[in-house]
Amino acid sequence: MADDNSKIILLESEAGMCDPVTGVCALPGMEQPKLKNEERQSNMILVTGATGNLGRAAIDQLLTKVEPSEIVAFVRDEGKAGSLKEKGVQIRIGDFDDIRSLEQALEGVDRVLLVSSTAHGKLFQQHKNVIDTAKKANIKQLVYTGTAVKDEANSTLKAMLEAHFQTEEYLRNSSVPYTILRNTMYTDTLPLFAGEKVFDTGIILPAGDGQIPFALRREMGEAAANVLVQTGHENRTYVLTGSELYSFKEVAQLMSEVSGKNVTYISSDPKAHEEMLLSFGIPEFGIATITGFITDMREGRYTILSDDFEVLLGRKPLSLKEGLQEVFAI
Repeated sequence: MADDNSKIILLESEAGMCDPVTGVCALPGMEQPKLKNEERQSNMILVTGATGNLGRAAIDQLLTKVEPSEIVAFVRDEGKAGSLKEKGVQIRIGDFDDIRSLEQALEGVDRVLLVSSTAHGKLFQQHKNVIDTAKKANIKQLVYTGTAVKDEANSTLKAMLEAHFQTEEYLRNSSVPYTILRNTMYTDTLPLFAGEKVFDTGIILPAGDGQIPFALRREMGEAAANVLVQTGHENRTYVLTGSELYSFKEVAQLMSEVSGKNVTYISSDPKAHEEMLLSFGIPEFGIATITGFITDMREGRYTILSDDFEVLLGRKPLSLKEGLQEVFAI
């Protein structure tokens, strides 16, 4: 953990895990109790990208910790937020490019989870718009979800990755109390990289022997929710990774174990892989993005390990084997 103030102490008991701030404990298998008002921060929490995968995961976890009326979902399309509205979550419509909509969305809000934009080419400017508006609104804390990579200057995805780190620097210098969560590659992306028929075809991917500390998106959402409702996370940067590094050969071995099938791994030729993606009708920009991620994995840019994720969860994250069972519904 890159800590600008002091360290967090994680409390753990044989009976179960305890909240590091309040000492409230939950026995294994028990649902974490909602914290009473005097035990947590007074919050009105806005989550951007609320109908996306990570934003929804964070809201699902927040709903176990605070009242639905304390959660604001910032969405572009209200039609996609029906299930959130049914749960009592406030819905505010807007767009990162529309400053007025951001101002209206942040009215009465204490804390913001800024799930990073996917609008490549506009990513930094959109993040800047949110940070500037948050500063004007005197937001108490802005939590930003970045990316856990290294050597971004030599990545084919350099422009996108540098926009994440530009956002971090701008946020640190903004005077807005911040928390930065650098998220590793999600276990949930494996069906995208391995293919829908992976249990029949095996994994054919030009990822070489690159190692990745895969982690579940759902647990990333849980870590973000914990940061938003607990005290002591302001002005800190956390690197969120799984507990172990895995090559795709090892991923294939684990997939064999959980499925009972022989899943093989072939590190294919990068050019041949691009041609295969093109034959599937994937647009060139999509191919460039997918192959960029694969290249970064092959060249070791995701080979980072940290125990920050365990600290924020209050327990070890699920293993890759458990994550594969969840993602592939095995």
